[in-house]
Amino acid sequence: MLATTVSRREAGRDLDALLWYFEEPALVASTAASGGGVGLRQWVLNAQVDHDYRRTDVDSHASELAAGFSLLGPGVVMLTAARVADATSAQDGDVVVQATVGLTQPTWAAEAVTMTSEIAPGTINIVAVLPVRFESGALLNALVTVTEAKAQALFDARIDGTGTASDAVTIVCVGETFERFAGPRSLWGSRLARATHRAVLAGIGANR
Repeated sequence: MLATTVSRREAGRDLDALLWYFEEPALVASTAASGGGVGLRQWVLNAQVDHDYRRTDVDSHASELAAGFSLLGPGVVMLTAARVADATSAQDGDVVVQATVGLTQPTWAAEAVTMTSEIAPGTINIVAVLPVRFESGALLNALVTVTEAKAQALFDARIDGTGTASDAVTIVCVGETFERFAGPRSLWGSRLARATHRAVLAGIGANR
């Protein structure tokens, strides 16, 4: 399941967003600042923002975006300064991963720095849709599997960093069959890892 591209006018610019809308609320695990966590969500939005974006009222902005696109019910809002038009996708089996890859400021996870307003925006946002329903532990493990595969793609592309300081991951389960495992060597976890790796690697290539 790939997203639909929608557009809006904001701060004098035409900005795109990727929208996943589900006929029935889907089980989601997300690290997004707005709508993140674990639970049922009706939609997921990955919205492009301006490169000088400095809003800290993320929930208010998310509500504005949802209203502007007439989105009802609980949802997830992810923000990125990367061009949404350059989103890349990959599929492995029935697992579909779509990523927007911004690498303005890659960083190492254990680097001894803190976030400051002077750091330029750059975000890798990843949304993965699977036709199974992970049990609680596996659902959280899926977030880890995606993050590991993203880091592997950065390593393979010789990027000095494990990601950016504002990366977000959203896992969407649209199936009913329960699965207990989502690690990189499990059936669904390995598919998730491979699709993520390919989507992020392609996104890095599009940024060069």
